[in-house]
Amino acid sequence: MLIAPTRAELAAARGKFDDLEGASNNGAPAGTVGVVMTMGALHQGHEALIKAARERADQVVVTIFVNPLQFGPNEDFDRYPRTFDDDLAICERLGVDLVFAPSVDEMYPHGQPQVRLNPGPRGEILEGASRPGFFHGVLTVVMKLLQLTRPDYAFFGEKDYQQLAMITQMVADLDMPVTVVGVPTDREPDGLARSSRNRYLSAAGRDAGLSLSAALRAGVDAAASGASAAQVLATVHDSFAAAARRATESLELDYAALTGLDLGPAPEHGPARLLIAAWVGREHGEPGTRLIDNLGVELR
Repeated sequence: MLIAPTRAELAAARGKFDDLEGASNNGAPAGTVGVVMTMGALHQGHEALIKAARERADQVVVTIFVNPLQFGPNEDFDRYPRTFDDDLAICERLGVDLVFAPSVDEMYPHGQPQVRLNPGPRGEILEGASRPGFFHGVLTVVMKLLQLTRPDYAFFGEKDYQQLAMITQMVADLDMPVTVVGVPTDREPDGLARSSRNRYLSAAGRDAGLSLSAALRAGVDAAASGASAAQVLATVHDSFAAAARRATESLELDYAALTGLDLGPAPEHGPARLLIAAWVGREHGEPGTRLIDNLGVELR
């Protein structure tokens, strides 16, 4: 496994992939490159992404970079977990070919970029509304990493559904030569969506965090019973509110929404997406932990 902390080392390693690819009998490239972009603190959800890339691509690149552009002034950039040696061990165990792990100065050599990608109106709802500027930072760093790694495939988890939708839209709108692949959310046995931020949770906070997936499942069950879109969303709110009353650690809803697959208005009938975000343990001066989750739903 190659480790590249600089752009120059990444370019040299990426060039070796091109040399390995060669050509097949019909003259087409014989190898493909897949990238998995992470902020480190790797867990089994990331492992699922890497395994998906390993199955589809001949060469797998993992990027490890905690991107300051997507953190607001009161968010957890300094607190965000950094476990680089453990991350490298996971990558090596899973057969990753190249890890690109730049510093902030390496990624942004001229300081924070003056030109950033505008996510458009659907980047200003949900996560974009709760975290102003978030998708400007996400799309900017993803664009830079796609330019630097030059993959055929880029793998992103459905757990961050809005992010996946925004990146897919960016690639389509800007005619970028990469295929975006969504990978289903990886969950703990009790249903909690895996996240690097889960390690912040106390035992009581973890129990409270289960309310997100439980509320989503209640909405899915309501839809299966023939509930309308409005009734499905009301069911999610009711389920979460009941869980918040029972929780022994503070549980505060940020948003619950039902949208179309493209984040537009939910259809009256057909596939849609339920999305939820909430704060756990935000009281008595504690910063709390913000969790997100989502599930697909079929409106009858």
